[in-house]
Amino acid sequence: MDLLPQPIKDRDRTWDCSVDSSGWEADDEQLPNYLQGIEAAGIKTKIEILPIDAQHPNTYKITLRNNDETREVTALSTGGGMIEIVEIDGAQVSMFGDYCETLIYVSSPASVVSYLKRSGFLFDEIFEHQGKAVFIEIKSNEFLPANLYEELLAMDDVQLIKTISPVLPIKSRKNLTVPFITVEEMLEYNKDKNLRLWELAIHYESIRGNISDAEVIERMHKIVDIMQNAITIGLSGTTYDDRILGSQSVNFQKKLKEKKLVENDVLNNSVMYTSAMMEVKSSMGVIVAAPTAGSCGALPGTIIGTATTLGLSKDEMVKAMLAAGLIGVFIAAHATFAAEVGGCMAECGSAAGMAAAGVVVLKDGTLKQSLAASSMALQSSLGLICDMVADRVEAPCLNRNVMAASTSISCANMALADYDQVIPLDEVIQTMKKVGDAIPNTLRCTGLGGLAITRTAKKIEAMLAEKENQGKVFHKVC
Repeated sequence: MDLLPQPIKDRDRTWDCSVDSSGWEADDEQLPNYLQGIEAAGIKTKIEILPIDAQHPNTYKITLRNNDETREVTALSTGGGMIEIVEIDGAQVSMFGDYCETLIYVSSPASVVSYLKRSGFLFDEIFEHQGKAVFIEIKSNEFLPANLYEELLAMDDVQLIKTISPVLPIKSRKNLTVPFITVEEMLEYNKDKNLRLWELAIHYESIRGNISDAEVIERMHKIVDIMQNAITIGLSGTTYDDRILGSQSVNFQKKLKEKKLVENDVLNNSVMYTSAMMEVKSSMGVIVAAPTAGSCGALPGTIIGTATTLGLSKDEMVKAMLAAGLIGVFIAAHATFAAEVGGCMAECGSAAGMAAAGVVVLKDGTLKQSLAASSMALQSSLGLICDMVADRVEAPCLNRNVMAASTSISCANMALADYDQVIPLDEVIQTMKKVGDAIPNTLRCTGLGGLAITRTAKKIEAMLAEKENQGKVFHKVC
């Protein structure tokens, strides 16, 4: 890929100022037209499917070239919109987009490292890497001051400097700690506080992000805004050439108004909102990957659908989303959100467990009931496979998002009625990891098993491939 920006020359050395804001953010509405944007920028791309002996099922190796240099990057897609860069220019690294990263390419690192340590700049971590090139990696909360870059470039051992901007909304920092990372630890933390699940979520996020409680709530308000807007767009009808399903939620809405559906307002509105969100995703609209793009419908569809039906405020939705997010923290830490690793159990299953806890919060249930609802919903999703048709995250993904919404509402009601969860949430999440490891590769988002290889699925795949060959845009969202 010819993607590297033209470097700035300085005494035969370079400093790549890639910290500018000329790129597109994840919620940029231009993204559906990314191919035109790439072409307009004069960037040439080539994609090849090759064996690279990757250990992780979702590994990408990227070569970037311009007239002056070539760089190689290997990255993993870990689920929920998250990535990890694991290799740069043949050297092992670990970058999650949670730091300002500075890479200083050198002929010899010793003098440069010594200079940096004397500079007074407060970096979080510093590493020396040896691959196809030698470079120093600096992880910091802010980028180095301009004068320090200039001083480094004046050193004989420094060849060039590159900067990589953070992409996560909350940056990491040195000696970062969290108040708890398992349910058991959370309950111990809460012994003398008697906090509800959404309040514990605020404690976690404020400590993790070093931000105020008010800022945590404000950020979640913005997330709910994006979700509500996507649902509104979905219910008005969406179109996109390269997809299997049309606007199913529009038909659902029509039949609901005509009273031709089995009456259950909370469930029906949640199904309709879940469908609308999935259709916005499939038409390349702006959604929140909560917990992933492929399972983005169930959580907002259930929480917003239930709250709207019950006449609850946006503040109540925010509390429910915070509670759901904390369940997601436990899943991400001890299992996975990636269907490539854990099947659809990791995506729609996780969404069901998160949404169930949130619905209990909407009904002002107890902490114990929220955890029980989540446990029962996750238990109900164990072993769920990922076998999307024609590589489009629509069928059976829409059905499974709706199933997750339905499961979460049922499990929330069971918990509110004090049903016994039997297996504690921590143990269920640990089981999710073991079950995910046992699911065959053919049933983990590879398109090699299940519904993906049925006769009808293959016909749909061939039809869409023919459209692509006729100039239609091909896009896969996984």
